[in-house]
Amino acid sequence: MAAKSEQTRQLVADTALRMFRDIGFEKTTMRAIAAEAGVSVGNAYYYFASKDDLVHELYIQVQAEHAAKASEALDGTAALADRLKATLHAGLNVMAPYHRFGADFVATAIRPTSPVNPFSAGSTTAREASLDIFRNTVDGAKPAVPKKLRADLPELLWLCYMGITLFWVYDTSEGQQRTRKLVDGAAPLVARGLSLARIPGVNKVLDDVLDLSRSIRD
Repeated sequence: MAAKSEQTRQLVADTALRMFRDIGFEKTTMRAIAAEAGVSVGNAYYYFASKDDLVHELYIQVQAEHAAKASEALDGTAALADRLKATLHAGLNVMAPYHRFGADFVATAIRPTSPVNPFSAGSTTAREASLDIFRNTVDGAKPAVPKKLRADLPELLWLCYMGITLFWVYDTSEGQQRTRKLVDGAAPLVARGLSLARIPGVNKVLDDVLDLSRSIRD
């Protein structure tokens, strides 16, 4: 019974995500999802109380796919700038099929009370999965990232990724090439900035940045 229940839940989720891609978020209703999946409306609502919950499901699945593609792209890549570019481009590749209704997702997720807000307690699993991607990006870099930065850098990079994602949502250029250019330009800048961490004056500035980041988290 448990296996059948999980199969039905996955069927509803997969159907919804396919419909999001094919006809868009606004046109996809819970009733239409149920009909397409061949289950009752009540059954669909049993597994997902609303489309917001399905957006959360998408968030989780995107992180899993991003992790797999980033791991593949990082294989044999050593320099932090190249690793960061590989990770960010992998994320953009995974999100590409959902671009035309990305603004709908932002509108859903941006509400402080939304269950799919990436900073909410309900998004902890997906957020940690995304953070792990950036931890892997940082940990495998050679030369190694300065030790004092390693613990905090993945979260700072994840926050940058949130900003890049927002830029991507509103990027109307062909294939979102402006976002690709942003990634290609920003990744080397980040890496060069971190390489200055051993310089006394810059070191103090980085300490202040890290202290600020920690105080906000606390």
